Amino acid sequence: MAGRIFSPGKLLLTSEYVVLDGASALAIPTKWGQEFFFEEIEDGESLIYWTALHQHQPWLEIKIDYKKEIIVSTNIPDSAEFILKVLMKVKELSKVQFQQNSSYAITTNLQFPSNFGLGSSSTLMNNLAQWAEIDAFNLNETCLGGSGYDIAVAQERSTIVYQNLPERIVQKVDFNPSFKKDLIFIHLNQKQNSREGINLYRSKEKSLELIQEFSQITRDVLEARNLEDFSELMNLHEKKLSLFLGIETVSEKYFENCPSFVKSLGAWGGDFIMSCKFPGFEDYFRGKDFATIFTYAQLID
Repeated sequence: MAGRIFSPGKLLLTSEYVVLDGASALAIPTKWGQEFFFEEIEDGESLIYWTALHQHQPWLEIKIDYKKEIIVSTNIPDSAEFILKVLMKVKELSKVQFQQNSSYAITTNLQFPSNFGLGSSSTLMNNLAQWAEIDAFNLNETCLGGSGYDIAVAQERSTIVYQNLPERIVQKVDFNPSFKKDLIFIHLNQKQNSREGINLYRSKEKSLELIQEFSQITRDVLEARNLEDFSELMNLHEKKLSLFLGIETVSEKYFENCPSFVKSLGAWGGDFIMSCKFPGFEDYFRGKDFATIFTYAQLID
């Protein structure tokens, strides 16, 4: 048996960090994601031949004996140990994979640069869970942690409003603003360690009022009818989170004289930011050494 599974990447537009404590968050899927190719080989063995591609170029090769739960060979031991850990959890949870005397040839292909922060891990978790017919949220929580919004985007392949407390709620929404042609996404040339930001956030004392404020911003964003209202909400979001975290906004850090809003997406300090077009915007961002700029249509649809 052979096949292909695909999960899209994601961008978190609202409620970064506070989504961990139940704030409603708006998240959108990206064009790019991760492919997962699999083939079961009925050879009486118990081997996994794992090949990871990055934009179709191989970077990781692993041979695993899944009955002995050992790495037979690999070119990158640290990465192989993580894959072994994940696959053994899949083996534990699944009733359909790794249960017979079969070998498996598995190839993954990450379609976007690994430092983009679009969900290289979450797309892998969702692909594995779909293949193994197990709960992707459970697999992700066990192996990685986090709020799970990225898993929800990968599953639904749709823009969603996500809430995980007191229970997980995933609502598909139609986010198709009339001003989307004016929105742009700029990469900050680095991959942010989201765990550092999460640790900082968790060290702060949260209130129910804080969570409700960000949930309200998410609702207001969905109802924004023009770029001016949307921009005001993005600025408000940045200011509120900056005040709570006690760290400067990305606009204060890099773009203090920017004539438009600048909004962090996900972990602060790296990955993508969102802004909008203004006269000379390309020269402005490139002049600050941020040359990776995408329009909404290029990255989203």
